[in-house]
Amino acid sequence: MRASVAVLRVAAAVAVLVAVVAQWENSLRDPGYRFVDFFGYFTIQSNLIVLVALLVGAFTVLRRATPPRWTVALRAGATTYIALTGLVFNLLLAGLPSDDPYTLGWASDVFHRVIPLYVVLDWVVFADRDRQPWRRVWQFLAFPLVWVVVVLARGADFVPYPFLDVETLGGGVVALWCAGIAVSVTVIGALVVAASRLRLLDPDRPVPQRSGS
Repeated sequence: MRASVAVLRVAAAVAVLVAVVAQWENSLRDPGYRFVDFFGYFTIQSNLIVLVALLVGAFTVLRRATPPRWTVALRAGATTYIALTGLVFNLLLAGLPSDDPYTLGWASDVFHRVIPLYVVLDWVVFADRDRQPWRRVWQFLAFPLVWVVVVLARGADFVPYPFLDVETLGGGVVALWCAGIAVSVTVIGALVVAASRLRLLDPDRPVPQRSGS
């Protein structure tokens, strides 16, 4: 079964890569395109982290040895961030009108629906991971908080999501949204750590063979 798990992870990583490249190429047509803006979106960054984590996970699952702790921590963080991406988009942004004609619908579905669902299921179902310590939850906060600080420091020059628009909403409202992001990461991270204690499907388990008639 290890080979099957590795194939699934590589396939998901390829899907991320294809979607990022396709969206990037399409965004290059935008007269206002800027490299730092495109790769400044949390959606893109979290998907790229997932891409690396999936490839690392595919490699380690093929080794019949305990995965290095840093690789499991990487997968745990990637799961937390992509779950946040999926939840924020589908709960807050999916219904909003978009004035960006350069967004590819199918790529957006890959970023916000397909990959978040797969990565969460991969983490919960496949048991090629050790139990993550609870301190990991606080460590997961580092990346999103740094990202928020960088975005706010850029000011009106770059507003990737409407709930971070200080000029429109005001600093107090944006601060509440940032607090909500921190709480969301904490809750999701805690669920990811809790899920690491599950042992649903061992990759060493052989794939059932169909018996001949």
